[in-house]
Amino acid sequence: MVKKYVLVSGGVISGIGKGIIASSTGLLLKTMGLKVTSIKIDPYLNIDAGTLSPLDHGEVFVLNDGGEVDLDLGNYERYLDVTLTRANNITTGKIYRDVIERERKGDYLGKTVQVVPHITDAIQDWVERVATIPVDDTGEEPDVCIIELGGTVGDIESAPFVEAMRQFQFRVGHENFALIHVSLVPTIGSVGEQKTKPTQASIRDLRGLGLSPDLIACRCEKTGLDEGIQAKISMFCHVQPNQVLAVRDCNSVYHVPELLRDQGLVDFLWKRLNIEATVKITPALKEKGSEMWRKWNQLTSSQDRLHDSDQVTIALVGKYTNLQDSYASVVKALEHATLALRKKLVIKWIEGSDLEAETRVTTPIKYHNAWQDLCASQAILVTGGFGRRGTEGKIAAAKWAREQKVPYLGICLGLQIAVIEFARNVCDMPNANSIELDENTTTPVVVYMPEISKTHLGGTMRLGLRPTEFQAGTENSTIRKLYGGGSTVLERHRHRYEVNPELITKFEEKGLQFVGKDETGERMEIVELADHPYFVGVQYHPELLTRPLKPSPPFMGLILAATKDLQKHLSAI
Repeated sequence: MVKKYVLVSGGVISGIGKGIIASSTGLLLKTMGLKVTSIKIDPYLNIDAGTLSPLDHGEVFVLNDGGEVDLDLGNYERYLDVTLTRANNITTGKIYRDVIERERKGDYLGKTVQVVPHITDAIQDWVERVATIPVDDTGEEPDVCIIELGGTVGDIESAPFVEAMRQFQFRVGHENFALIHVSLVPTIGSVGEQKTKPTQASIRDLRGLGLSPDLIACRCEKTGLDEGIQAKISMFCHVQPNQVLAVRDCNSVYHVPELLRDQGLVDFLWKRLNIEATVKITPALKEKGSEMWRKWNQLTSSQDRLHDSDQVTIALVGKYTNLQDSYASVVKALEHATLALRKKLVIKWIEGSDLEAETRVTTPIKYHNAWQDLCASQAILVTGGFGRRGTEGKIAAAKWAREQKVPYLGICLGLQIAVIEFARNVCDMPNANSIELDENTTTPVVVYMPEISKTHLGGTMRLGLRPTEFQAGTENSTIRKLYGGGSTVLERHRHRYEVNPELITKFEEKGLQFVGKDETGERMEIVELADHPYFVGVQYHPELLTRPLKPSPPFMGLILAATKDLQKHLSAI
């Protein structure tokens, strides 16, 4: 079967938006009836993203198979509505590990193992293998594979991958390989003049490494490219003017596919990859793609029509709020829920430590501003995280939500925070804590899961898609109704600690109901507080399965409760 590959590279700066452009390109091809998959190449030496700090690299995204991967795979899944595997994230660490393991087994016996050809061949073999894995509900091999090359062209660590892609274009053939290079056209000085030199230099570096761009996506400010700039880039970068795309800053990333489509990206790739003659597209997939595009347009146009009167304010209490990419999927889940309900999202970012008594002494302005934002919000979301910093502030936020009847959603650590707060202030356990936060606590309400390694941190948590079963007698549970009333839900997990099963009876006697448990009935998955508008904690990460056209039920519940529409919605169900 003929496979088409579209490589997306980046120049000038990192974080330029390659992930959104790669996702948007995949979405546009899927709306034409093609089956699309994606691969992200990360040049770092880590085996996976599991041990990286969110403040260093953004959130760690978890897949169904338990793979801890780059956050861009979350973009691919959301835009393309596909289910990827850990193999869809290639790192230098994975490639070198595989090559070294083969060398130890004797697969290269008698040969000197080198970057070229052994590392570059391993990269190409990996790409070809993963590109054949079905990722959607058809169960068939994809037609197109979008490959995002992380980092910036010219970086030392990405050199083997660039060389592998140079070779790969000849391995698969010219009409099966296209390259989109994302570059920056900055606006300099008080007169606001756009400069093309960074893009020219980036393209020159790329060509020097043996790759020629088919499309140049120029990131620029809201006005787009100035008159003459497109022609100048075309002339100095050796491409036609229609191969230079202006990717201006948009009000929302959901507008980027429309922006690219309007500039002829689909038409260009259709001809460049000779898709009409080489790929068979079924009428059913064409129709499905058209419907997908219609709904996407509906989504973006409804977003444009929202007014300040439609506003809903959510307090996001976290530990890594200085880098908002740390909570990329949480933000997307909130966006998807608010878009579905025709609401305009406003997030108040609150660092957990700013709510703590110590901050009141050291930085009183921060403390009062944080509490003002919390009290003014219509709902509170306490996110996941690791380590002690900021947890007392999160506990204070959970207490406020419980006592003031403010809608609350706790995710992973957020569930554990809600349980600790309830134990301390309702169950008369003043020293209640988590083993993670205080290993010497005399009242451990959150404990280490017995099967988890305490010496190896990489890939050893409870990871991936796992079932949660609603318990008998929970038919009237709000969260169960939001999930459609079924007996089981499947969600993705990433945790080392769990609520102490020995204390469940005490909590439930006081009104904290564990409505969802794992298949053994021993591990607590969903907690819900009786006599509260919406107080829900989930041990899993529902944000990892949200889609623009299929919002996550716990987030829908939070927004509905915040706007006081929850009971009306449940009645309609």
